[in-house]
Amino acid sequence: MPQSSGSPPHKTSSVGLIVFLGRIPGRAYLLIAVLIFAASNSVTRVLIDRGEEIAAGGVNPVSLCNVLFVGNLCALLVLIPIYQKELRPSVFRQFSASSWLSLIAVAVLSGALAPALIFAALDLTTVNNVILLSRIEPPLTLALSVLFLRERVNVWIVAGAVLAFVGVALTVLLQDPTAVDMPAMGPQIGLGELLVLGGSVAAAIATVISKQSLQNVPLGFFTTFRTALGTVVFFVSVILFFTPSHFTEVFSPLLWRWMFVYGAIIVVGGQLAWFAGLQQSQAGEVSLANSFNPIAGILAAFLILGEAPTPAQYLGGAVILGGIVLNQAGVRQSPRMGAPDTVSSMKEMDIEAGFKGI
Repeated sequence: MPQSSGSPPHKTSSVGLIVFLGRIPGRAYLLIAVLIFAASNSVTRVLIDRGEEIAAGGVNPVSLCNVLFVGNLCALLVLIPIYQKELRPSVFRQFSASSWLSLIAVAVLSGALAPALIFAALDLTTVNNVILLSRIEPPLTLALSVLFLRERVNVWIVAGAVLAFVGVALTVLLQDPTAVDMPAMGPQIGLGELLVLGGSVAAAIATVISKQSLQNVPLGFFTTFRTALGTVVFFVSVILFFTPSHFTEVFSPLLWRWMFVYGAIIVVGGQLAWFAGLQQSQAGEVSLANSFNPIAGILAAFLILGEAPTPAQYLGGAVILGGIVLNQAGVRQSPRMGAPDTVSSMKEMDIEAGFKGI
């Protein structure tokens, strides 16, 4: 009787796949993640527009509340099996009371409040405005880190942060207030713009808390807990402060089909590629990849939505790009140029990556 040699075909193919994935350079993972994150705003806007079309003929299953709630649930269905080893009861018992309070604060800020504000803003202003105005988050995070954590930065990083802040201000103040649907709540500032700024502030505060208090929390546990608690907080907040009718049609098969694909590809796929890139790349490479996010986002808005930048967005974007260049010059002189091999630094870079779909 002939004897088979070697490993079973399914085992060989699995090992081959693992080896193949391990050979992919970290920069390739970062590029994939940045492209996915960049498309998230435009894809979300497509979902919002599609929901409004459906609503014209009756109840809208693809509403803001349904998209955020169901999208998070679908993401959890993928995240929990992936990080099940980090979700064991023994891991829960390792954290102090202060760590739990910090985890809860970060989950509420970056897992519930910031995404909800960004989602709402996408319904009120242009995708390019959301992309450019959210660049206020890195300089704000830097300012808070210097003020509260006594973090040391060089002059190039400070100059880049100041220039990015100026670019955001120009984008807001020079735009045509009649270009958005909502009435202006200031000389040139609409409600959508204010929501973006509010979401960026929440994310910046979450980053600073993470830097200070979440040094020893596993990355997988951090990501899953943030998504889970953010989902619960969002659901309870809508029920308490609004009405349960906001979740009408939440069990619509159409909604779940769309959101399972959205959550699996945009949220989980992007984050897994991002984490793989963090583990295999230098800090300078991660910062450079993150800096391309607004450029890729504007390009995605043009390709997916046909949304061309306005003169104010061109000017503000050019100034923001100059700030990114200065920031990169500062990063290259920073002692953090090595690989972000600590869990803490990886969490910081994850939050600093900005809006990632949900």
